[in-house]
Amino acid sequence: MSIHIEAKAGEIAPDLLLPGDPLRAKFIAETYFDNPKLVNQIRGMYCYTGTYKGKPVSAMGSGMGQPSLSIYVNELYRDYDVQRIIRVGSCGSIQPGVKIKDLVLAQSACTNSAVNKHRFRGMDYAPHGDFDLLVTARNLGKNMGQQVHVGSILSSDTFYEADPDLWKLWAKYGVLAIEMETAELYTLAAQYGRKALGLLTVSDSLVDPSEDVLQDREKGFRAMAQVALDTLNSLD
Repeated sequence: MSIHIEAKAGEIAPDLLLPGDPLRAKFIAETYFDNPKLVNQIRGMYCYTGTYKGKPVSAMGSGMGQPSLSIYVNELYRDYDVQRIIRVGSCGSIQPGVKIKDLVLAQSACTNSAVNKHRFRGMDYAPHGDFDLLVTARNLGKNMGQQVHVGSILSSDTFYEADPDLWKLWAKYGVLAIEMETAELYTLAAQYGRKALGLLTVSDSLVDPSEDVLQDREKGFRAMAQVALDTLNSLD
């Protein structure tokens, strides 16, 4: 079994929400799950399993960045037979029309990471999300009155970029926002023949840093968690 996850076989549900922060996994479980059970706490990376509207579901942290996420997602897919993962995380907008607490659905994920360059022997791979999850989440978000944007994001290996204007190159080519994990999630979903979606809340804006409002971040996270859970619950 897994060397980084202590859950027993059958203790992690086929559907899983994956925030970066393990405390957000705890929040999701305690806020939305019926009968949540803590099934992993190795390295403080909490994983909870319970039910949502009668269906089993889990929530687990992934840590920050693609290397950390890769460890957990490999083991979730390989050792626990997880079928569908929705990453519920934050992102920074690089487009003027993408505002704080809006939802971004990552149709595809660019990356500046060397992970896929190594994996594909120097060639380029185009990581993309599952279409059914994406369409369902978009419709549910719209029906909830959320501002939902669908398009490409950047999964970056650097939070503090040496060139503070580098984001403008990505923005020029229509990339909506920057985060640090989704490209690897999509690649692993393809490798294992599973389904994944990056569902992100805009927490800050490089276009207009004055828009960064903490209360709006938290409101956006709650809406994102609700959309993610309802998406998984509505699909067979």
